[in-house]
Parts: sequence; structure tokens; C-alpha cells
Amino acid sequence: MKKKSPSPAKFFAADWPKDGPIDLNVHDLPHLSSSTEWWYMHSHIKVEDGREFSLFASFFQHAISYDKATGKSDYGHSVIWGISDLKEKKYHTVSLVDKRAPKLGLERLKKGELVKDPYIRRAGIEMLSKGVMPYPDELLKKTPTISYTKLNLNYDGNTFEKLKDGSYQLHLAHKELKLGVDINFKPKKAPVRHGDNGVVRGVSAEDMFYYFIPRCEVKGTLKLKKENLKIKSASGWYDHEFGCHAERKEGQIDEAKKDVSWNWIAMQLDNGCELTAYDLIDLKTGEDCGSFIIMIDKAGKRYYSTKFSLKPVGELWTSTRTFNEYPSKWKLDVPEFGLSVIADAAFPNQEFATVISKPAFWEGRMNVTGKMKGKKVSGPAYIERHGFVNSSNMKEFLKAVSKATLNSVRKILPLDPTQEKFEELVSKKGNKHLTEGLDKNAYIEKFIKPIREITDRSGKSWRSYATIACCDAVGGNSQIAIDWLALPELMHVGSLMVDDVQDKSTVRRGGPAAHVVHGEATAINSGTAAYFIGQYCIYHIDKYAEGKVKIYNAYFEAMRASHSGQAMDIYGLDYMMPAALKDDEVAKLLQKRVIATHRLKSAAPAAYLARIGVLLGEGTDEQAEAMGNYFEALGISFQIIDDTLNLKGFKDHLKTKGEDITAGKITYPIAKALALLDKKDRARLWKIVSMKTENLKLIAEAVSLLDKVKAIELCEREAKTILERAWKKIDPMLRDSMVKLNLRAFSWFVLERTY
Repeated sequence: MKKKSPSPAKFFAADWPKDGPIDLNVHDLPHLSSSTEWWYMHSHIKVEDGREFSLFASFFQHAISYDKATGKSDYGHSVIWGISDLKEKKYHTVSLVDKRAPKLGLERLKKGELVKDPYIRRAGIEMLSKGVMPYPDELLKKTPTISYTKLNLNYDGNTFEKLKDGSYQLHLAHKELKLGVDINFKPKKAPVRHGDNGVVRGVSAEDMFYYFIPRCEVKGTLKLKKENLKIKSASGWYDHEFGCHAERKEGQIDEAKKDVSWNWIAMQLDNGCELTAYDLIDLKTGEDCGSFIIMIDKAGKRYYSTKFSLKPVGELWTSTRTFNEYPSKWKLDVPEFGLSVIADAAFPNQEFATVISKPAFWEGRMNVTGKMKGKKVSGPAYIERHGFVNSSNMKEFLKAVSKATLNSVRKILPLDPTQEKFEELVSKKGNKHLTEGLDKNAYIEKFIKPIREITDRSGKSWRSYATIACCDAVGGNSQIAIDWLALPELMHVGSLMVDDVQDKSTVRRGGPAAHVVHGEATAINSGTAAYFIGQYCIYHIDKYAEGKVKIYNAYFEAMRASHSGQAMDIYGLDYMMPAALKDDEVAKLLQKRVIATHRLKSAAPAAYLARIGVLLGEGTDEQAEAMGNYFEALGISFQIIDDTLNLKGFKDHLKTKGEDITAGKITYPIAKALALLDKKDRARLWKIVSMKTENLKLIAEAVSLLDKVKAIELCEREAKTILERAWKKIDPMLRDSMVKLNLRAFSWFVLERTY
């Protein structure tokens, strides 16, 4: 990272606070100079029965357009808020965005803005064309009302108002989620400037003014589902930030000039001090765009520094919705203040998904412990981490899925199992007599390592993503089932290990096949065992008996189907060829036989894994069936495209040299060509395929025969038709959400890949 700049200020608007005390009666109000402005507050609460909660809320207005002649902006509005339930470790969030957001978003997507990935952009255009925003974002029903004479914000009944006594009243409500907040913030300290005497660098390279009230007395009530909870004790925090670019073009607002991410912390310590720090980073260049820490002592005096360290420590937490990774523990060191503390998340799952900060950010309750000038300190805090995303396109997203899948496999199948895990892998925890006298090292070598030989090389993991995505798509919470990422991977890897022995394949995932390294007998045994190790997931899931039985049934139905498909794949279709060369109807039947094998071997397992995902998410039977059918269609389409890529790769001089022709396999494009060619060309194509030749001229001749009847093109078109037909059936059954949008983009990516 480049050296920190002590002062990011470049611009100072006429309606910003001048030197001296900040007049809240003036500056709590909206600022006409601002293209971006927000009012933010958070609180740490203990209710009468002793339970603890934290909440935050932020009201935004952002200029959509700017009229230089009048000096006025047309603003869009949004409000977000969240409640952290510390006992239940649940995070309840609400995001309401401007009712014009679908139209504005659609315009920008069509211009190629907002989203880099073509598949996500395409899915976004499709969804926004319906006039909706992807859930969890919802549309404001009315145009918000904002007063310019006193602080009074009203966003569909979510209000933030300054009362005559100088306190702030916050009212939030969401009828469907049965959530509500009605609390009063009474300042206990004067407003404080952040950054360079109040000026900070904004997230899109604009300059902003930022002040805050670091401690407020809080009274009121919370509503959580059916409970109305009276606050026993609480502390509050209030932020206000506003600003713009120094220059604005007539009729538009400048787009972000930088890709800025940030970490922000605000803590209230039990010694009466408060501290807040931010660190803005341009991810493209590594440039520090401004870093400050402010301390307010017990008497309200402000101290600042740019020399501090705010760093993540320990393991990262992975979200199963975005596959972003977030720190759940931080270390803050400020030598000038004699401060060294650890901020530990009350619980990791405090990711806030919203298009306001696509695809999500992390903002949640932290518990701080450490020392200040040699004395122990502690207290509550909030941390926000924004913009540090693992992926900006589907390829990177699936890499993140693969990483999380491998982590789940490592947890379920460790190379150095504890005694408890050893017992669990052999049978179950506590069943010691089955491990008595067993050589643990030999077990690891001959049972675990062959499986890990393949899993550790990481595959595409799209089957794992299917299970998780289907859970979330029907309204479930896949986070509780993150280890289920391992089940599809272990099932798939087990089949690969056995298939490689059967097919005499020597290479798998860029390395030697398991049987090459460990021997055929060991590979067959471990590969078969991999099917059953995934039972760990079903065994430990917190589900009622009937739900578990449904999941078990789906899993074993998938296993039977895939092995049936493998049997047909091993047997092949050569036996049909004498009749197919003479009889047009038999030649047409070849296509159905290939599809039947694809359906059993690849599509049915994907379909059953999708059904398991719906069961995990407690979706309806209709959703389970439709989602299963959709993933069956995706599995068939995937295999058809896989067959075409082998031949297109030969044509385009890519890595493949027409291996399917060399292997003598009747793939779908070959079956289609055999049905369309006249009998003379049909016989010639089959002669080349049956030769299992490596001669490039002969392979090229075979490919030219396919091109003669446009077999490859027809297969690609058919694959897309199969998928689109299935999507039309599932589309109305699923709420329009970010998960659904990603699922749509994912299916296109799988189908339109070039590798």
C-alpha cells in the first residue's frame, strides 16, 4: 500500500460547517451542495429480560441528475437498517430503495455500467425489466419527504426526526418481517469532526464533510417478531456525512472515479472514551485514500492520528450467499493513544446484502477488549467492511465457491483427524471399539488421502453451488448448512475416482488419477466410500425426522440414477450401429439413448441435489419438483455443450484434439449427425469414429461431416432451448432475489463457457 496522506481534503463547499462548533440546527439538515448525503445511527441495547441487541440504520439521498443552471439535484432515496440478536445470533435486515431504481438500474445496465460480468448484467436486465428489485432489496412505495427547515426524514413511515429538546427520534418498521424500532437518541457529548477537521475522501473520490455524536442516551422499544421489548439500558451513536465532487457536468452526476473500499470502526469504551477510525483504499492501485482515527475522551476532547493499525486477525468467515470472506476479529493499535484492543464479532453472520453496496457489505456488533494506557478497557462497537469482494464475475464467483467447498471437505475429511473425527469417519463419535487396534496412519494413507488427492485439486463445484443456491432461492438460510458444500463434491469425486479406473483414465483435474497414485483397489474402495462420507451432513442437520428421510431418499435416488447412467456409458452404443447404418429410425433413436445416459449419469444427480437444497430451505413440494426439473435440464444441457466443446476445440485449435472421436464415443453431436447424414456419409463418419484414430486429418474429416449437417450448431441451440423451457416453469415459483439472479447468470455461464 502506498504511503498514507495526512490530508485528503481538496474541496470545501459553501454550506459546510466553518471552523468552530458545529451548529446542529443548521448542519443536521440536508445540504443543497451535496450529491451524496446520509444520516446514520446505531445503538447497543439491553432489554429488561437481559437479552442484548445492536441495531443500525442509515437514511440516504443520492443525486440522480444535476441541473447546473438552477443548482438543484434530483435525488434518489434509500433506507437500510439491521438488528443483531446476540443471544440467537440472528441478523435481521431491511433495505428499501427508490421506487425508480428498477428503471434507473435498467438504463445503466444496458449502457454496460454497474456490472462487469455479462451473465450477471443479462440476468439483471431480465429481472429489472419486470419493474422489481432483487430481494432483499424492496422498493419504497412513496416518494420520501425531507424537510429543509428542520431534520425530519420520512421514508415510507421509517422516520428520523429531531425533536425540540435536541434529541433524535428513530422509528423503523417492517410489517412482513414483523420488525420494529422506536427509540430516542439524546446526545451526551457535543458533535465531533472526523477526518481532516471534518473533511474526508468519499468512496467515489468525492470530498465529504463528516461529523458524529459519539455517545447518546437511548430509550424506547424494539419489536422482534411477536415480542415488544422495552429497553432497560442502551448507548447510541449518530453520524452525518454529506458531499460532492468539486466539478459536476450539467445534467448528470459524475460516475465513481475510483474503486474505493473501506474499513470503519466505532467503539464506546467503559472508561468513558469513544474511538472511531476509517481506512479508505483504492483496490486497483493500492493507494490509501485517507485514514484517520479520532478519540474523544471522557470530557469530550477530540484527539486524532493517522498512525494506527486496524488489521484482521484469525480465520475468515465465508458467506454462502455471496461467497465473500469477512474477518470476524480485528486488532486495533494506536501507539499515540496507548491503545491496543481486539474487536471480536458477536457472531460472524452479519452480512448485509443490498444493491446499495453490491453485492453486500459486513456491518455488525463487535465486543472490544484490551488496554488503554496500561488499563483494561472494554465495550461494544460496530465495524463496517465494504467493497472487499472475492469476485466481480461468474468465473471468479465459482472459484470462491470451489474454495469454500474445499474448506468444507477439509473439515469433514481432515488429513489429521482427531480421535473423535476418526471414530466418526469409521462409524460415529463414541463408537470407540471399531477404532480399537486400528492403525490410524494406515487409515489416513489408504482411506482419506486417495479422496483428498482429487478434492484438493478443486473442480468447478457447480453441483455444490446448486444445493446452496436452491436453499436460499426458496427463502431458506444456507449459512447453517455451509458444510453441505462438501456432499455434492464428495459424491462427484467418488464417481470420478471409480470412473477413472473403469475408463482407464490416467489424468484427473490436471494431475494423476487416484488409481495411478494409490492403486486401483484403493481408489475403488475410497471412491466408493466417498459416497457415504457425505452422510455426515445429513446426520448432523437440525431437521425433523420426515425432512431427513426425504433428504436421504433424494440422495440415494441420485446415487442409483448416476450408477445406472454409468452402466449405460460403460456399455456404450456400438451395439446399435449395425442397425443404425441401415435404418433411419434407429439412427434417430441414438440421440435419445445418449440423452438418457446424460440424464442418468449427470443430470439426475444435479436434480436431486437441487431438491435437497429446496428441502434444506423448507420450500414447497412444487418448488422442489420444479427446481429438480430445472437442474435436470441444466445437467443435460451441460453435457450436450460438453460434447460440442470437444469438437469445437478441435476446430478452433484449442487444447482438445477431438478426444471423443479418438475414444470412439458416440456423443450427442455425433448421434445427431448420424441421424441427419445420408447413409453413405453416415457409414463414413462411423468408420472414422470406430477406428479410435489419433490421425488429425481423419478427425478433421469427421468434424467436417458434422458441419455438413450443422450438428454442432443444432446441439448448442437445443441445449439452450432445453434450459430456457425449464426456466420458464421455475421462474414464477421463485421470488425475484439476488440469489435467483445469480442462479440465472450461473446457468448461462455454465452453458456458454468456452472450456
